[in-house]
Formats: sequence, C-alpha cells, structure tokens
Amino acid sequence: MFKPCIVVPVYNHEHAIGAVLAGLLRHDVPCLLVDDGSNAACAAVLDALAREHAERVVLVRLPHNQGKGAAVLAGFRRAAELGHTHVLQIDADGQHETADVPKFLAQSAAHPDAIIAGHPIYDESVPKARLYGRYATHIWVWINTLSFDIKDSMCGFRVYPVAPVNALAARHAIGVRMNFDTDILVRLFWDGLQVINLPTRVSYPSDGVSHFRVWRDNVLISWMHTVLFFGMLPRIPRLLARKWQTK
Repeated sequence: MFKPCIVVPVYNHEHAIGAVLAGLLRHDVPCLLVDDGSNAACAAVLDALAREHAERVVLVRLPHNQGKGAAVLAGFRRAAELGHTHVLQIDADGQHETADVPKFLAQSAAHPDAIIAGHPIYDESVPKARLYGRYATHIWVWINTLSFDIKDSMCGFRVYPVAPVNALAARHAIGVRMNFDTDILVRLFWDGLQVINLPTRVSYPSDGVSHFRVWRDNVLISWMHTVLFFGMLPRIPRLLARKWQTK
C-alpha cells in the first residue's frame, strides 16, 4: 500500500504559505501543516487555511518554536497516526517547485523503500555564499557515507517512507534545526536505505524570509559533521561492503 501525505513545517511564513498550499492541493494529496510556534499573524493564517480546506489539510501545532527538524518529525508522528506510509517534505517559503510533487511521488511509489531526495537546480536568486557553502557539507556527506550516492543533503524537498524515519527518531536524537535534513539523510543511509536523487528547480524565497542563523546554524552543522564522522568510523566495514555489493 502506498498512502502518501505532504508535511510542511511552517515558522512565520504567513506571506508565502497560502500560495505554497494552493500549489500542493492541486495534486490531491493530504497536507499536514506543522506550526512550529509561529507568531500570531502566521498562526491566524494557518488556522484560516485549515478551516478552508478542512477535508484535505490537518494542522499540527507545536507550543513553541523548536526548529525545522522538530516540526518535520512531529509531522511524521501524526502521519503515522493517520495511516500514511510515506511523507513528502517541502518547505513553506515557496522556494520549491510544487509542480514537481507528482514526479517525486511517482518515484516513491516505484521505489517505496527508498528516499527520493531533491537535487536542486538553482536560478539566479540563490545567494552565492550559501550556494558555495553547501559544498563543504557535500564533501563531509561523501566522507561520512563513503559514497557519492547523496548528491545534495540540504534540500528540504524529498519523500521518505514513514516507518524507518519514526524508528530512527525513536532510538537516536536527530538534529532539530538547520542540521536536520543532512543528519537524518546520512543516518537513514547508514540504516541501509537507498537514496534516489531527483533534479528539481529551487529559488530563494518568495517571501524574503530565511530562518538560517549564520553563527548558530553553522556551529550546529559543524558539530553534526563531527559527530557523523566519528559515527561513520565503526561503520566503515559495512559501508564498504555495501559499496562493493552495488557494483
């Protein structure tokens, strides 16, 4: 059975979320909006959207801001309660191409045990510092997986099978802020999940709001890479065996 839903973590994106949700609802897939402790203006917009689309939209509300990863994982828990087998994760700021939802879900339906990970194709709106800065993470991910299977670990547009994510989150703490997307992808790869990379256009962002905090998030990301590196070391034999098995 393949029963997907869409999870959108939302934090103070009241100007963009309406257009993002409209784009998503065109694909007739249930949507879970996770309010990560947004301000009153955004909370009111989310309440209105949930009322307007009550049959297709579920609103999950966290009592205070906990970070993107915490919001996504709350969405996964609710998705499991609702009987969904797969979650398509997409950001709330409008940077992702909602028209690509069907091709992501088609790949997931064809490969239900795999992660379908967005591989960004950027337009001219991408900040050059962030574009070039991603390469440091790419290199560390290639080291920490001993492979080039993950082309981009930071894109927030992807499809996961629900059960492996909730099982991982139950046994291991995962980064809950801007370190989430990379941390969970590497750990699921360690757990043996295949990663299928799917090109998708990305722009930055429709409402001009970014929650990336340079000092805090770069420290968190650097620490994450350090922890993953030392976690990779005892896994070297298994990772190498997997590499040879796929040749």
